[in-house]
Amino acid sequence: MPYITSIERIGRQEQAIVLVLRQLARRCGKLSPNLLVQVQALSLEQLEGLSDALLDFASIQDLEAWLSQQEG
Repeated sequence: MPYITSIERIGRQEQAIVLVLRQLARRCGKLSPNLLVQVQALSLEQLEGLSDALLDFASIQDLEAWLSQQEG
């Protein structure tokens, strides 16, 4: 695996946040400010997991449940 600088990692994380938020908006509608903050605080690995999981989401409650699982 090639070495990734912290700047590259931050760039990848920012891109992942933008993409996941767009996908969530299409799937679940407008997110509350609280949910936006929670998604933006996720690690790159969590964002990648969310990008897979959201394909099965039917509602905003699915996102809330997924985020709750990440906390505990």
